[in-house]
Amino acid sequence: MKDLSHYRKNYQKNELIEQHLTPCPMELFNLWFKDAENLEEEIEVNAMTLSTVQPDGFPKGRIVLLKEYTPEGFVFYTNYLSAKGGAIEEEPKVCLSFFWPNSERQVIITGLAEKVDAQTSDEYFGTRPRGSQLGAWASAQSEVIPDRDFIDSKLADLERQYQDRPIDRPPHWGGYLVRPLAIEFWQGRSNRLHDRIKYHREGADWRFVRLSP
Repeated sequence: MKDLSHYRKNYQKNELIEQHLTPCPMELFNLWFKDAENLEEEIEVNAMTLSTVQPDGFPKGRIVLLKEYTPEGFVFYTNYLSAKGGAIEEEPKVCLSFFWPNSERQVIITGLAEKVDAQTSDEYFGTRPRGSQLGAWASAQSEVIPDRDFIDSKLADLERQYQDRPIDRPPHWGGYLVRPLAIEFWQGRSNRLHDRIKYHREGADWRFVRLSP
């Protein structure tokens, strides 16, 4: 066992005050995302934790990659037959969270996930490296397999099968759009008195409140 009580960092790089806010939280997210992109220390700024409610009632979080954000919401891609896909099918309420440690910032999004249209998934799939395209066919994501050789063998078979041929998108693979219902912006501050601003939908409009740290 290890005592981690001495792990401590004082946050003091930025502040989040009402004068910094935008009418729509997606505009503020865009500003924060660009800030993170411009910091060389931030790695994979589009990495986010996707949390779903599993059929057994337990929440489950895993890292996925944000591939697009628009005024409508946040888009990521996965295997629809995976554990996360099955969970979303049963319960579309999800949570996305970003942590940019060098910016001392978090963004936490709650919303409803829905599949994007087939054309959008096709277009994105066409931009993926060929190896990633084959990987989408090779992996029955979340299913039990006997060993690593099993998946490597499947990939080798697919490489031979699709040699000199374009690779179509698997019908069980595609994108989800998470339409946000609430977005919280967290800015680290000194003495653990962090800035927390939470936007929430009221009909077609957004309202915000400040939360106690």
